[in-house]
Amino acid sequence: MTLVQFFTLAGVAVFAASGALAAGRRALDPIGVLVLAIVTATGGGTLRDVLMDRHPVFWISDPSFIAASMAAAIITWLWVRRFAPPDRALQYADALGLAFFSITGARIAQDAGLSPFICIIMGALTGCAGGLIRDVLVAEVPLIFRQSELYVTACLAGIGVYLLLSFLGLRPEAASTAGIVIIALIRIASVRWKITLPVLRIPPDAGG
Repeated sequence: MTLVQFFTLAGVAVFAASGALAAGRRALDPIGVLVLAIVTATGGGTLRDVLMDRHPVFWISDPSFIAASMAAAIITWLWVRRFAPPDRALQYADALGLAFFSITGARIAQDAGLSPFICIIMGALTGCAGGLIRDVLVAEVPLIFRQSELYVTACLAGIGVYLLLSFLGLRPEAASTAGIVIIALIRIASVRWKITLPVLRIPPDAGG
C-alpha cells in the first residue's frame, strides 16, 4: 500500500464515521446512515478525480474504499447505539478526515505535475467537498461556512506546509505527516477555543 492509498483509506474511514454521526443526529435509518457515510467519504475525491480527468475515479478503480466507508459507518452506528458520543465527536472526526483528504488531494495533483496553486485547490476540494455535501444533505449550514469555525484556513495552512517541505526536499512521508498534523491541530483548536477569522458585517439598512 502506498502512502497516498493509506491516507485515502484513513480519510475515507474517518469521513464515513462523520457522515454516520451526522445521520444519527438526524435519526436516519441504517440505509440512510450508509448512504450519507459513503457520500461523505467519497464526495471530495470524486470531484477531484472528475476535475483532473482521472478515470475511473478512485473508489471505482478500488472498491475497497467503499467497503471501508461502509465498515466505518456500521462500527460508528453500533458504537453510538451503546455509548453516547462526545459533544464534539462530529467536528473532531471531520477534522481528521479534512486533514487526511486535503494532503492526499494535494499529493495526487503534485504527482500529476500540476502547479502548486492547482495542488492547493485540488487539496482543498478533496478535503472540503465531502463534508459540504454531508451538511447539505442533512439540511445544516456547512461547517465550511460557519462563522465559528476555521475550516478552509486549516486546510490551506496544512497544504502550504506540505508543499513547502516538499520543495525543501523533505521526504514525502514526513512532509505529508506534517501537513496532516497542522490541519488537524488548527481545525481542532478552532473548535475547542472558538478561534475565528474576522467577518464582514453589513447593517440591514446599508445602502438605503
